[in-house]
Amino acid sequence: MTSSSATTVHLAVYDTFADWETGYATAHLTQNGYTVRTVGLSREPVTTMGGLRVQPDLALDELRPQDSALLILTGAAGWDTGDTLAPFARAARTFLDAGVPVAAICGATAGLAREGLLDDRAHTSAVSFYLAATGYAGGERYVEVDAVTAPGADRAGREGAGGRLITAGPTEPVAFAREVFALLGVYDEKKLDAWYRLFHDSDASAYEVLQGE
Repeated sequence: MTSSSATTVHLAVYDTFADWETGYATAHLTQNGYTVRTVGLSREPVTTMGGLRVQPDLALDELRPQDSALLILTGAAGWDTGDTLAPFARAARTFLDAGVPVAAICGATAGLAREGLLDDRAHTSAVSFYLAATGYAGGERYVEVDAVTAPGADRAGREGAGGRLITAGPTEPVAFAREVFALLGVYDEKKLDAWYRLFHDSDASAYEVLQGE
């Protein structure tokens, strides 16, 4: 990993991607020295669920794990209506196998379930039966939390190898961002707690802590 790749985060973009789900994460990453690059199936523009037109910085076949600190996958209608987005789930496998972390929220978790990436890792999503409908084998590893970061696992399911994996449900963009910041070391523990209290709980007292040296 080069010095630039250590601060480059890749955000997958595709038609109807849920643009609000990563807003907290990407906004505060860029404010803390990270570069967010968008990745599409091609370099053709896509339209988000919120109606925003996004021009991808690169196509999926140009994406390499060694050029990235993290791959982020959001929800979109395409995760549940066919195999159009399956290449992104395969890219997630490539990242994890290379030891580079992946963060998936909402429908992207179903895509990872279909790819077999949740069978041997702790994970969460919208609800357990949403993932169960994919036919995956990881139901026993489902946890009822807002977001979770699982340690790396190899193809045999042994922990300690491969990249870490963050998962969250569609109503938890703040918790999702919290896990991303913790994984990348964006804030120290005290400031991370303050960030979460400010943006999740509207705790005004956390602002002073977050702005402190």
